Amino acid sequence: MTTTATVPEDYCNHLLRAGNTNCAGCGMSLGLQLIEQAVGKDDLPMLVIPACCGIVTAGAFPTSAYGVPVAASTFASAPAVGTGLTTVAQLNGEKHFTMCWCGDGGTYDIGMATLSAAAERNEDLIYVCYDNEIYGNTGGQRSSATPEGVRTTTTPFGKTERKKDIMGIMAAHRVPYAATLSVAHREDFIRKFRKARSTRGFRFLLILSPCPTGWKSEPAQSVDLIQLAVRSGLFPLYEVFEGQRYRINAEPDGTPIERYMELQRRYSSKSVNLEHIKAGIEAQWHQLHGLAAAFPAREDD
Repeated sequence: MTTTATVPEDYCNHLLRAGNTNCAGCGMSLGLQLIEQAVGKDDLPMLVIPACCGIVTAGAFPTSAYGVPVAASTFASAPAVGTGLTTVAQLNGEKHFTMCWCGDGGTYDIGMATLSAAAERNEDLIYVCYDNEIYGNTGGQRSSATPEGVRTTTTPFGKTERKKDIMGIMAAHRVPYAATLSVAHREDFIRKFRKARSTRGFRFLLILSPCPTGWKSEPAQSVDLIQLAVRSGLFPLYEVFEGQRYRINAEPDGTPIERYMELQRRYSSKSVNLEHIKAGIEAQWHQLHGLAAAFPAREDD
């Protein structure tokens, strides 16, 4: 007897298809699903993805776990490739948009030059960094996005430096819109992505992306971890307009940072300086509150 597999009618019309190879609890998967919910199936982007877990997601040729066109770029060139694709699409009168989908290694480190260049030119491009705070695709090495105290394969005794302030760097470029997004705050996530979609020019979105493999956490706790990161103040949710106006979207509620850290074995190093980490969070919020008070967002932002 010959049997034929039946493919659901809308199987191809998804940003990320079911049955992909992503790890259970991967924040990247959650982020892509929320982006699809934000724009709908009729306005999905063309993706530009550098070397990262995101490009491995596609799978082996000729199949793909993505239901949209994808351009695989070199580690350092995603914004440059995205710029070219956006320009050609506009010249051809095409209405779809281009989105760079990049990890922290290709954003904070290796891709910083082309990211800065595209932001400085104010290219009409949405750039999303799903930040799992390590080089997750190559074994979990330290990046400049790795938080203080975290163990990686290249910092076995814990990283001694604080995490790079990528939002501050992008704000200094005076891009039209920059925002942090949480996969644990669906409505806020969707609203911000829609704001980015309706804005022209360079838009930068930062997603804290749980990685159970690299964070040494349970897949079922990924959303809970991001909730704790926001509630403890470790990951502020806020927006920056034109690099000049600030809006805070959620305030810390006093949740101890220890609750976030104890669910991840990456914080098991004896060199973790809890008081120093807490002081860094307090300093970050002091600065953010000062900016939001001195340079508040407008009602029409």
